[in-house]
Amino acid sequence: MQRRYAVVPGDGIGVDVTAEAVKVLETVAATDSLDLALDRFDYGADHYLRTGETLSEAGLAELAGYDGIFMGAFGDPRVPDMAHARDILLGTRFKLDQFANIRPVRCLHERLCTLSGFSAADIDFVVFRENTEGLYVGIGGIFKQGTADEIAVQEDVNTRKGVERIIRAAFEYARQHERGKVTMSDKSNALRFGHDLWQRVFAEVQRDYPEIEANHLYVDALTMQMIKAPTQFEVIVTCNMFGDIITDLGAQLQGGLGMAASGNINPAGTSMFEPVHGSAPKYAGLDRANPFGAILTAAMMLEHSGLTAVAARIEQAVVECLEQRQCTRDVGGELGTAATGDAVCRILRG
Repeated sequence: MQRRYAVVPGDGIGVDVTAEAVKVLETVAATDSLDLALDRFDYGADHYLRTGETLSEAGLAELAGYDGIFMGAFGDPRVPDMAHARDILLGTRFKLDQFANIRPVRCLHERLCTLSGFSAADIDFVVFRENTEGLYVGIGGIFKQGTADEIAVQEDVNTRKGVERIIRAAFEYARQHERGKVTMSDKSNALRFGHDLWQRVFAEVQRDYPEIEANHLYVDALTMQMIKAPTQFEVIVTCNMFGDIITDLGAQLQGGLGMAASGNINPAGTSMFEPVHGSAPKYAGLDRANPFGAILTAAMMLEHSGLTAVAARIEQAVVECLEQRQCTRDVGGELGTAATGDAVCRILRG
């Protein structure tokens, strides 16, 4: 069975780390006799500046025909309003209805654990971020711009359908992966209307999962508890904006953004997978970026396609590289980007 993946390297170090993720995918295709087709699409700042095109409807329809989409980082100082990044990333999430952003927060080596009194094994939870609503929908505007009376309005949109499906997805994940607790986080003591909806829906959905413990934390308390007592968390579910913020905090608990993977999931359609660090243009092409987040993201993509054992092999290869310090400087090694990818491939080849 052939699996077809679209690869969009993006900008900056996105190009560098995507090359290593592709290298790993090509290696497991050979070692595990997988039929993988990896088709590259050069959407990014260079393409935008050359053509004026971000991601057309025809281009999006083409991407939607794949079994999965792998995207690198986006952002380039030559495009100060980030129009191409917004259209490509948010456009893909919204138009392909990838409503669940899933971010595993798992520390893979003791050296990367930043919390005193805790071990790497204590950092192991998953965040479900609502991915198509909230403050990111772009509803609002500016009135009397540039005057002393200027007004800026940004609407926070929460629908019953959107809230229920992300909460239910979190509970389903907990049930399927034998996680015993789901924590919902909001700010309903201050943001009354939309977050009252989250409270009511969470209470209703949890009744369908009596074997799973359910609790609630305001988002400010959640961020404190992630540092104070991370072992209490197994699955966290929250809105778009809060999910964006707390998952970066979660990435720091697992060794930094260079270690963080994510998936933008539409269970009934095409999903997109992206490492969560930025494009860091000043480091592009310098062979310094940590490719592990991209490699682990590629593993998530394979797991989503049903290749669970292959995905586990890739993660274990990353763990072995960390143990052997065959990695970039930010996680304790001395290798460059390409040599780190090569080290993962050597372990996979045995």
